[in-house]
Amino acid sequence: MVKTTAPSSRSRRRVDVREWMGGIRVSGFAFIMLGLVVLAACVLVPSVSTYLDQRAQIAALEESVRVGQDEVDALSAEREQWRDPAFIMTQARERLYYVRPGEVVYLIDDDLPASAVPDDPAAVSSDVERTRTDWMSQFVRSVVTSGSARTAATAP
Repeated sequence: MVKTTAPSSRSRRRVDVREWMGGIRVSGFAFIMLGLVVLAACVLVPSVSTYLDQRAQIAALEESVRVGQDEVDALSAEREQWRDPAFIMTQARERLYYVRPGEVVYLIDDDLPASAVPDDPAAVSSDVERTRTDWMSQFVRSVVTSGSARTAATAP
């Protein structure tokens, strides 16, 4: 009696390719249909890409038209305001300080509230003192601060 052993895991089983390919049956109709699908993909992919690019351009142009229309509407409303004589008179008074003949205009420079004004200013000393800071940098800082301030502020 001949003893047979199971094939070892190290040995590989060979697959007969002719046998495997022989099990696949492809007709001429399947080849024609596969060719038509590949041809359709080659024809349609560039067209679809062009279509999507054009739709994106159309959307961007529609947005720019909408923004332009909003600007036109705003300018039309402003033009209608400038056609009103009362609006023109108000703008001339506010922006250019125009007045009617006989009117007197008072411009107030001091916009501090009464509570912020010091009650009794300190007396000026007759003694000369030496400062510990650079007077030039303080002067420049003071000019810059006063030029950029919107309202007057009290000293701390």
